[in-house]
Amino acid sequence: MSEPRLRTGIWVQALIWRCGQQGVAATVVRRGDGDAGAVLLKINRRGGVFTVLTQTRAPDGAPAWSRGITGGEDEAAADAYIARQVKRDPDLWVIEIEDPAGERFLDGPILGG
Repeated sequence: MSEPRLRTGIWVQALIWRCGQQGVAATVVRRGDGDAGAVLLKINRRGGVFTVLTQTRAPDGAPAWSRGITGGEDEAAADAYIARQVKRDPDLWVIEIEDPAGERFLDGPILGG
């Protein structure tokens, strides 16, 4: 039996709230399935530098992230990656976070880096 998981829509609301509490702008760019849609984070580190992180699971089943694109990409590369992922998964959520620190709001490690 698998462990119960938080609905994606509620998780996204909590992420937006946490960012707002620390004075960081976070916006839902694309709404996906409210119950079980996967999440992409488009992190705007300012100065034209973006990272895209994809929600995944670690081998032990814990929440984790993987890099869709590294932290040195421009916005066009980030948007192209996101467009390809949305084409494959129409239930996908896309959240943009404007934060130079970038990864302080993650609820798990970044796998492979």
